[in-house]
Amino acid sequence: MPDTLSPPSGIGPPAPKSLAARIVGVIFSPGETYQAIAAHPRIVGVLAITTILMAASVFVFLSTDVGMNASLDQQMQVLESLRINFPDQVYDQLEARAPRARYYAGGSLLVMSPLICAVVAGIMLLIFNVVMGSDATFKQAYAIVAHSQVLLVVQQFFILPLNYVRETMASGTTLAVFVPMLKETTFLARFLGWIDLFRIWWLVSLAIGAAMLYKRKSGPIAWTLIGLYVLFALVVAAGLTAYGA
Repeated sequence: MPDTLSPPSGIGPPAPKSLAARIVGVIFSPGETYQAIAAHPRIVGVLAITTILMAASVFVFLSTDVGMNASLDQQMQVLESLRINFPDQVYDQLEARAPRARYYAGGSLLVMSPLICAVVAGIMLLIFNVVMGSDATFKQAYAIVAHSQVLLVVQQFFILPLNYVRETMASGTTLAVFVPMLKETTFLARFLGWIDLFRIWWLVSLAIGAAMLYKRKSGPIAWTLIGLYVLFALVVAAGLTAYGA
């Protein structure tokens, strides 16, 4: 992937961009957009829009019969994978709560999205500021992470209609869709099922944002993030396969 660098020293900071320009820019011109975000960090607008859109899209999906049934099937599959003989009352309770799943899912996104952004921004500061001696502020890091959520909104808008057609909660943009012949319980199928193409796009975008903020090459940052993501997928797949879930 091409490296992205901040402008040479001596050139003034970029002009601030409007909220709409930043949202569109994260998708189509991330380098220039993140450079402007780092110079003029804004958080509230983009965080509110992305969080509300993600929560609303999940709420709408789970409000349909297809969404409720898909969510219920997923929960039952999780219980069955634990290899514990649950009483019938447990499954009855899941069915009774299915109409309320939209409120739980939507509400949790409204709460957790800003918190997760804060955690990711904190990790970014820990790595670059504390370990590598850079001097970005938490507001700048938070703004970069918050704007990267635009791609997660794009992911939701793409995946949820696809899930509605497929009548499932499983993502249709993982590498597992390219190997439908594999049994779902095999290690390779589980591993590929954790590698989502939209998540990789998000990691690359986040790497570009970090590169603009810390005046570094985006390539090594992106490959590091992707490598950690793949390693996590390997560990999870290996654990599930060993456990036999």
